[in-house]
Order: sequence, then structure tokens, then C-alpha cells
Amino acid sequence: MFMGEYQHSIDDKGRLIIPAKLRDNLGTTFVLTRGLDQCLFVYPMDQWKQLEHKLQALPLMKADARAFTRFFFSGASECEWDKQGRVNIPNHLREYAKLEKECMVIGVQNRVEVWSKEAWEHYVNESAAAFSEIAETLVDFNF
Repeated sequence: MFMGEYQHSIDDKGRLIIPAKLRDNLGTTFVLTRGLDQCLFVYPMDQWKQLEHKLQALPLMKADARAFTRFFFSGASECEWDKQGRVNIPNHLREYAKLEKECMVIGVQNRVEVWSKEAWEHYVNESAAAFSEIAETLVDFNF
């Protein structure tokens, strides 16, 4: 399980340190892809394989299913750590998530997310107001 919130800087070459607590659970090879809310999702290979299997079950004849799988898989990149424990984030993913200097790395259950610091702060501020309402909705799911 991934959890926690960490602030790190991305260097000019697109390399980002992922905290050891998260890095250890990602393994030596992992997948980095476009996420929702303009962040990046980072999956350990076993979680990626499970997600890949679920997405294969989506109906090919549904435009939304095709669009989502295209979006998700076309941005995906299999990655490894360098000797300093950094990941080199491909340019197209840096552009998508607007990663320039300060980044937030967060653990979210089965994945790690990478956000620009500005986008993360905006998301937290916007979500904080609705948090109680969201929690009330989750009661319907036996939360």
C-alpha cells in the first residue's frame, strides 16, 4: 500500500527522486502513465498487469472505452530507477502534468501519483471544501 505526501524537485533533465518508502514498493521496474486530474500515475508491475487485464475487458465498440484505453496506454512508459533512486520522466508526461520544478509525490493505495506542486495545492484546496460531502456519499458504500 502506498501512502504519504512528499515534496521534491524535478531537475532540468526530467529526473525526479521518489521517496524510498514508495520506491521500495514500486520494485525495480514500474509503469509511469498519464493519470486523471492532470497528474501522473505510477504503478508497480503487478498492479499494472491487473489494470491492463481489467481494461482489456472493456467493450471495443464503446467510444468512451476506446478513448480511455488510448489515453492511458499511449502515454505509458516502463521505467527503472537510476543509481540515485531517480526516475527519468519522459517529456510528453512532464508536459501533460505541467511538471517544471517543484513536484508533489503522493501515495494512493495501489499507486503513486506525481503532481506539479501548484496543481496539487489547487486540488487540495478545492477538495477540502467538499471532503465532508464526499464522505457522506461514501456512507452508501459501507465506508
